Amino acid sequence: MAQAVIAIGSNIEPEKHLPTAIAALSEYVYIRAFSGVYETPPVGAPGTPPFLNMAVLVETDLTPAALRARVLRPIEQRLGRVRQPDPNAPRTIDLDLVLYREGERVCVVDADVAHYAHVAIPVAEIAPDWPVQEHQRMADIAAQLREKSRAFRRRPDVETSLKAVQI
Repeated sequence: MAQAVIAIGSNIEPEKHLPTAIAALSEYVYIRAFSGVYETPPVGAPGTPPFLNMAVLVETDLTPAALRARVLRPIEQRLGRVRQPDPNAPRTIDLDLVLYREGERVCVVDADVAHYAHVAIPVAEIAPDWPVQEHQRMADIAAQLREKSRAFRRRPDVETSLKAVQI
């Protein structure tokens, strides 16, 4: 079995869509852990609602391409995600495969994990020792980005609702 880290974000009814996405994911993969939930300002879309962001660590027998095509995109469609020309447009849910690990080999599927605090910080909570860049672990990258990041606010109220999801 491979392990994968999926970044999850929403800024349209996120308190509803995050738990629904977690429950839907659990129908296809084994969820090993999930990060805290963070409220963050939108990137590149001033004036839109803030996002709630988190990450989950899953086990799967699917390849990265199959995981995206058979699990992530169908869940996004089920939750009303409409892809807009503007990649920063508001969305009901965003499920991005960011890291994939088979044995000791880690593949960085989405480079955003090393460039954006709203991705790196939740991912580092559940995969801190995964190597992402030359000689840098996920925890190191997240620490560097946290120093430069804009406002981040932990949302324990949403985290509590996630724990109630039957997985």
